[in-house]
Amino acid sequence: MSYNFRKATVSDIKQIWIIIQQAILRRKNDGSKQWQDGYPNQTVIQQDIAKDIGYVVTDDSKIIGYAAILFNDEPAYEQLIGTWLTNGHFAVVHRVAISDNYLGKGLAQKIFIYTEDLARKNKIFSIKVDTNFDNIPMLNILQKLGYTYCGEVTFRGDNRKAFEKIVPSA
Repeated sequence: MSYNFRKATVSDIKQIWIIIQQAILRRKNDGSKQWQDGYPNQTVIQQDIAKDIGYVVTDDSKIIGYAAILFNDEPAYEQLIGTWLTNGHFAVVHRVAISDNYLGKGLAQKIFIYTEDLARKNKIFSIKVDTNFDNIPMLNILQKLGYTYCGEVTFRGDNRKAFEKIVPSA
């Protein structure tokens, strides 16, 4: 299979929202509290695309995954209880979701690898990410990809584990 990664467009919102809803249900079925409070929602996805930070993974023309990738713009990370590995420019990955029909194919990992490439192209060598304490699949991915636990951040009143990876230059 040939997967592609590209910027999301307004016409992608319907397919993205289906994938996000699947991920919300998956988190619930896993016993996770993450994404069980009305976030993310369609407005958040629309805002991602308007801000040019929404990305999709496609299999031919079919959207099979989504993530928001932004640079140097996560105010909650300034309030880290802990210590980041670096203090310079950084990329952030949020709202990673994969279609139920494509689980187990390593696509979430591919999103992080793509993010590393995108960061390098922008001369950024740090990726920061956070997740719920009970999001075991994401915690496993971050461990597998060499992310370092740096402490806790707070989003919408909930503490979350924060991680960073220093991206090697090409």
